[in-house]
Amino acid sequence: ATATAGPRSFSAAEVRARCAQGACLVSCHRRLYDLSGFVRLHPGGEQLLRRRAGTDVSAALDGPPHRHSANARRWLEQYYVGEIEPGDEQVPPRRFSFSFQSLSETVDEKEVVAAAQTPEQTDLCYRTVDVEKDLVDWQKPLLWQVGYLGEKYDEWVHQPVDRPIRLFHSDFLEFLSKTAWYVVFMVWTPVVLYLTWVSYTSLAQGNTRLFSSFTTEYSIPVHKYYFPFIFLLGMILWSLIEYLIHRFVFHMKPPASNYYLITLHFLLHGQHHKSPFDSSRLVFPPVPASLVIGFFYGVLRLLLPEVLGLSVFVGGLCGYVIYDMMHYYLHYGSPRKGTYLYGLKAYHVKHHFEHQRSGFGISTRFWDYPFRTLIPEETFKKED
Repeated sequence: ATATAGPRSFSAAEVRARCAQGACLVSCHRRLYDLSGFVRLHPGGEQLLRRRAGTDVSAALDGPPHRHSANARRWLEQYYVGEIEPGDEQVPPRRFSFSFQSLSETVDEKEVVAAAQTPEQTDLCYRTVDVEKDLVDWQKPLLWQVGYLGEKYDEWVHQPVDRPIRLFHSDFLEFLSKTAWYVVFMVWTPVVLYLTWVSYTSLAQGNTRLFSSFTTEYSIPVHKYYFPFIFLLGMILWSLIEYLIHRFVFHMKPPASNYYLITLHFLLHGQHHKSPFDSSRLVFPPVPASLVIGFFYGVLRLLLPEVLGLSVFVGGLCGYVIYDMMHYYLHYGSPRKGTYLYGLKAYHVKHHFEHQRSGFGISTRFWDYPFRTLIPEETFKKED
């Protein structure tokens, strides 16, 4: 029997050399992690992690300003690469004061050359999933496996991992289930522009009246000048629909005994929570989106006069496009600290990693207030 190799040991000099080359290595006590591939995705911003490169982040994990959840700590373990050699735990000369300029002054040129010349010893390997202990076989499509997890499904699906997911055996179905973010913009923006023009020019004819199907004497004319307000109403209506779908459809808790409902949940939204940074699964594919959009258009046509219903619909469709673009950006963008999107990104990441039963607003937190699903602000007691 072959002995299993222990964790790799890293000297302080080697960590300094790696950081000087642009890597983002951090330690928690003596455990070393390579966050180079995660820095742009971190909700606190890339610079926050860059400033901590080469330091022990064990205190930072507990906050303030943010106490990291059990899922966040589990996520960190995916980037584990080895151990700091005893006595070298504090790599940089000053904790939390890292900059490439100051660090390079403390790095011996020979260390950098040595690190560059020994890739077989210093290249870092990611351990994203312990395939031997995981409940599913990651070498096979997951969609047809998750239904067998039963009572373990809900906990498993809310423990995120940093790796892509394959859903189907069929390459064609797998292709249809993935969508680049710009496809949504390219497909639906021309539709929004065309229907906006159709709605406005139809209203300009002056033939649209409210309640005309019930009474002609008291019907209300709808002028073309009302179009921007009707369009805005459609966008607001979409934001409510977005909240309701996310909360009551995407976050339904399927019965543990129902294989098909668990499978459906994973297809609709569970796979996104399991792999929240899979860039090919962050927006809604156009084919199934067309069916849902067509349904809402039919409902509006039944409830409102044709042109009025179309005007509300195109506002809602515009809201959907903005929502999908924002959702992608909240996962893959790096908004500037203090901006609206910076706060929204941190809010949405908390929903993924800790508060899966609250924080259902994505493009806005507005509906979380009246429905009482707002993620609570973190508080820290002041030290004496």
